[in-house]
Amino acid sequence: MLDAVIKRRSIRKYKEEEIPVHMVEEVLRAGLLAPSSKNRQPWKFIVVTGRSKAEMLEVFRQGLEREKNSPLLPESAPYIGGAEYTLQVMKQAPVIIFIVNTLGLEVNRGLTPDERIFELCNAQSIGAAIENMTLAATDLGLGSLWICDTCFAYQELNGWLDAGGELIAALALGYADEAPAARPRKSLEEATEWRY
Repeated sequence: MLDAVIKRRSIRKYKEEEIPVHMVEEVLRAGLLAPSSKNRQPWKFIVVTGRSKAEMLEVFRQGLEREKNSPLLPESAPYIGGAEYTLQVMKQAPVIIFIVNTLGLEVNRGLTPDERIFELCNAQSIGAAIENMTLAATDLGLGSLWICDTCFAYQELNGWLDAGGELIAALALGYADEAPAARPRKSLEEATEWRY
């Protein structure tokens, strides 16, 4: 397991090679095995390939255009170029898995303290599922990219998915066509505080 943690990279270039269904299913099973708060298992995975992927990419593109003119995230405007790049990455990857919080509350809804804690716990659970999936992909010899730029087309993608929940992220899967070096990380000393 530590080997997969060490080798995992965010892949942004993919080969034009299909992934066998059984490998995608292994990645999904790893997500299902993640720990979840109160065992709520708030996730739903929507696997998008082929014609559906082409349709989704157009929905994402339309969302990015809308975001430029009528932003849901006005303070994030400087990052929309990154989202446009992510769209190009998603075109290359043969499989995109959308992760939906089936218990999620509307993104612009005011939350009570109880609802906010509920959302935080579910987000942690879903993050654990996505991390399991990225590690399983690495172990299977696949590349992956955990995508949060879906937030720039949140309304459009959430409507297109029509999954009865709130879109959290996407995961691109494919055979890597690059081998990026490890990105700099904080040292153990810098990121850790011990209290005795």
